[in-house]
Amino acid sequence: MTEVTSDAAETRLRRSPLHERHTALGAKFAPFGGWQMPLEYAGGGVLKEHTAVREGVGVFDVSHLGKIRVTGPGAADFVNACLTNDLGRIAPGQAQYTLCCDDATGGVVDDIIAYLHADDHVFLIPNAANTAEVARRLRAAAPAGVTVTDEHEAYAVLAVQGPRSADLLGALGLPTGHDYMSFSTATLDGVELTVCRTGYTGELGYELVVPAEHAVAVWDALFAAAGDVRACGLAARDTLRTEMGYPLHGQDLSPEITPVQGRSGWAVGWDKPAFWGRDALRAEKAAGPARTLRGLTAVDRAIPRPGMAVYAGDRQVGTVTSGTFSPTLKHGVALALVDTDPKLADGDALEVDIRGRRARMRLTRPPFVKPSVR
Repeated sequence: MTEVTSDAAETRLRRSPLHERHTALGAKFAPFGGWQMPLEYAGGGVLKEHTAVREGVGVFDVSHLGKIRVTGPGAADFVNACLTNDLGRIAPGQAQYTLCCDDATGGVVDDIIAYLHADDHVFLIPNAANTAEVARRLRAAAPAGVTVTDEHEAYAVLAVQGPRSADLLGALGLPTGHDYMSFSTATLDGVELTVCRTGYTGELGYELVVPAEHAVAVWDALFAAAGDVRACGLAARDTLRTEMGYPLHGQDLSPEITPVQGRSGWAVGWDKPAFWGRDALRAEKAAGPARTLRGLTAVDRAIPRPGMAVYAGDRQVGTVTSGTFSPTLKHGVALALVDTDPKLADGDALEVDIRGRRARMRLTRPPFVKPSVR
């Protein structure tokens, strides 16, 4: 989360095209990546919103996420030579989680979902704060004929998540039968949108990419179609993703945290001839990272938070990168960068220093909650 400390800075924050809808619902706002976005809503709060997604259906406005379009002959090959994952593994109409890494260090500039439309058309959704930097790097490397367009404010993104998400979209006549990590175009009341079988909650879900000028109409249609759908803020999105062990850029992945350290090597096409950071990452993988991202579950009644020190006896062995109270499990869970040590195995006892008091934790391999994305 980006800290904003002055009224002048507050006025510089971008607003979602759905801002007035959030205000009407009594949203509490917070800055996210240069945008003023709903944190939670009156009459709901994090626990109710979290539970709605795990048990029913919730709708998130994630329009702050970036949008970058790469077009032109060889656009897919160009993106594939820059980002880590192998676009050759998927076909048009499919999406892929991938990483933009620094070429010299292998650190993660951003994590991205790439939507492959065709050999000459790739649509990227990076994180809000990093969109301009990702676009800059791509433009600087683009060959003649390939165009990189930053469309950050041209589209809204609505995440419809939960076991009843397909029922909600089906009631509006939108497609729901496509496979996980795929997408299709559709029309809702004359509005053309993209229905993506993706999400960040670990539940069955969809993300709707909608022209910004039609975002209010689509939002209203979703809430008119089902009386028990709940608007959900980004605080619940964070508790949901942490329960899944999904990394958050800036905490669990960053320019200082490589995919090898962050256990995101599965999103690297190791055999590709080229991608940014290839040499640095292959060298780190071969040598073994000095630290790796691990999961922690609280044994004591305690909530680990980012920045807290992790101990094995008297020795500090790591630092919490993400931590929260799990509404599903009713205890604390966390991700932490822990020194690579073959003696530290899942199930082992560690401690976290919480404001001067040691709280017992157990090394646990995420996800902490069984995913239901399929």
